[in-house]
Amino acid sequence: MTDTFRLCVVIPVYNHAHLLSPSLRYLRGQGIDCIVVNDGGDAEAGHTLQALCTETGSELVEQHPNGGKGSAVLLGMHHAYNLGYSHAVQIDADGQHNVEDTGLLIAEAQAHPMAVIAGIPQYDASVPKHRLYSRYITHFWVWVETLSFDIKDSMCGFRAYPLQPVIELARDVKIGARMDFDTEILVRLYWRGLRVISVPTKVIYPEQGYSNFRLWGDNVAISWMHTRLVVGMILRSPVLIARKLRRWLA
Repeated sequence: MTDTFRLCVVIPVYNHAHLLSPSLRYLRGQGIDCIVVNDGGDAEAGHTLQALCTETGSELVEQHPNGGKGSAVLLGMHHAYNLGYSHAVQIDADGQHNVEDTGLLIAEAQAHPMAVIAGIPQYDASVPKHRLYSRYITHFWVWVETLSFDIKDSMCGFRAYPLQPVIELARDVKIGARMDFDTEILVRLYWRGLRVISVPTKVIYPEQGYSNFRLWGDNVAISWMHTRLVVGMILRSPVLIARKLRRWLA
């Protein structure tokens, strides 16, 4: 990894091109470089993103056909790494994440450059209750998969990564390409010894927003992901237990 801290924001976009403008303008107004990834959007979305990126001086990367959120984020992070960035903040395009908290993640990433800085959602009344409560199923399995409570929330896609460990992980392991991505990459980076630092951040569900979550396809992918990760935990359990013992004895 380069010794120079250089960070950008990676924003995957699919069917949310019309919602991106406020977040992108705010980030660019703060002097933060942005890479927008058009994940197989239609022609209208492509034109909207091209115009917005040209106007704001942002990078636009495209993949066709739609490959899923995870593949779009990884494409953006590979592009960032090739441009010489050391870190990337991942944020959603639909206004769900509080873009003003980006500075908090950047400050933590600067202070802890080899850690993943992960947002912990602080929901308001707009959150659908079934989504709020169903998150605890994944929380439970992540605690099992890591043999720890170090990862407070693995599902929030607002986080800062050191890029070199991500690039190395993606080279060695096939990571979930869709809604399974956020959890799987965080668990696997934790397995590789990266610290996960949690930062509270406000999360809303915009009235005009809609989810790209595929009820059956993504639930099956997430279930299969947890199966793989539990097996991986069993194989790595001596290392994970030894790590916990070293912390207790330190």
